[in-house]
Amino acid sequence: MLEEFKKFAMRGNVVDLAVGVVIGAAFGAIVNSLVADIIMPIIGAITGGLDFSNYFVALSSKVTATALADAKKQGAVLAWGNFLTILINFIIIAFALFLVVKLVINRLYKPDPAKPAAPPADVQLLTEIRDILKAQSPAR
Repeated sequence: MLEEFKKFAMRGNVVDLAVGVVIGAAFGAIVNSLVADIIMPIIGAITGGLDFSNYFVALSSKVTATALADAKKQGAVLAWGNFLTILINFIIIAFALFLVVKLVINRLYKPDPAKPAAPPADVQLLTEIRDILKAQSPAR
């Protein structure tokens, strides 16, 4: 049973998947930083200094805090600004993966141009006989 597991774990697809997950996690961290540290501050500056990550609606009368982290400690909140930030993350990741697939992967896996199939043996033989006869006969 251990040998079967070893064969399964070392299959190309499983190893490729593991590498993909690790790279995906690193890529996700980069995109999170891009959105949180670059895109959202620019959007905030355009909209007058708004910080979407702290926008929430209190669902409990106990919530009096103005920061999302403090409000979550006090009670239930609907963190729609945080959701908006995560949604922008998703859109950027999806677009980046689309570009990777479209520009890189499709080029790597481009099928070879179709080569004409070799004619059957009897057709090939008849073609050779014809060519020999043409070569032996005087030009007309």
